[in-house]
Amino acid sequence: MEMMGIINLSESDDYLGNLTDERPFAAVPFAGRYRMIDFTLSNMVNSGVTNVGIFIQHKYRSLMDHLRSGKEWDLARKRGGLFFLPPAYSRFPLQIHRGDVDNFYTNLDYISKSPQKYILVSGANILTNLDYREALAAHQGKKADITILYANIQNPKQDCRGSYILETDHEERINNLVEYAGQESSQKMCIEMFIMDKKMLLQLVNNCIAYGDYDFIKHCIIKNCNKLKIYGYCHQGYVARIASLQSYFQHSMSLLKPEIWKELFFKSGLIYTKVKDEPPAKYTHRAEVTNSLVASGCHIAGKVENSILFRGVKVQEGAWIKNSIIMQKGEIGSQVILENVICDKDVHISDGKHLKGEENYPLVIKKGWVI
Repeated sequence: MEMMGIINLSESDDYLGNLTDERPFAAVPFAGRYRMIDFTLSNMVNSGVTNVGIFIQHKYRSLMDHLRSGKEWDLARKRGGLFFLPPAYSRFPLQIHRGDVDNFYTNLDYISKSPQKYILVSGANILTNLDYREALAAHQGKKADITILYANIQNPKQDCRGSYILETDHEERINNLVEYAGQESSQKMCIEMFIMDKKMLLQLVNNCIAYGDYDFIKHCIIKNCNKLKIYGYCHQGYVARIASLQSYFQHSMSLLKPEIWKELFFKSGLIYTKVKDEPPAKYTHRAEVTNSLVASGCHIAGKVENSILFRGVKVQEGAWIKNSIIMQKGEIGSQVILENVICDKDVHISDGKHLKGEENYPLVIKKGWVI
């Protein structure tokens, strides 16, 4: 394909509180066996993008352990493949780095030497299943300088907080791109995916560095809305934007609806992740499981209702898990009751404990804690 991909991990780790204490945003577990970055990376591969660079920031050990050579995404290649691109501060440690433009500038040699004509820049906080080839065709058809992918959001107060809203004309040319403040009439939410000619990106980044600008969206995109031909491309499918602990919990729970998980995982291609050789989940004769996602390697002897269990979770007899997320290798003791709780990896809840959060404010148990 004539397009390369850049995954720009600029999301703030503060969005998800304790879940990002020891890992970057992109490595946060999701949906029983996946990580956040799996969706963007799988979409690129399913669209024929075989040259992908990832701007790593910090706390990236778990991310690199998950992605490894990129074999699961068919990116362990002699030409192209998966590249981990170091942050600007690793090359220039004594300089002040204010934004993600510095990361683009530090890795301009990788971008400029790549043979593809077009470049796709995406974050990792949007969970969706789409084919970028359709967006590229629209970009070429309109002879746009930049194409911004967006989604029509029905509940903007919940999903658009902290995002950008597009204002377009009847031809989908973007007149303005503004931060959501709750007063906008438009419901076109930018899903932070941008397609442009590679030469255009190089020019924008060099101009930003020359004038002391530092933010990719604000200074490369918004600042040039009236100077360049920037068009919007509407993605009609399911979109989950993760920008807070509440949105992470709510969008995780929405996967229990068959129509949502079928679209998210199968619509335009499969979502790939790191493969682990584990046996199927085991259910004892006393197990009761309703409307839940249960990953491989689990051992269930208690009651699980409207919940998501990751790989290797053990639920003892008499335990009741309701509306909760239990991540890898969690152990839930006998007679434990959990409701609206998120347990990070390797959490052990001892016998008889009762823990309850609120639907809009789930209780989070940090990685490795014993309660």
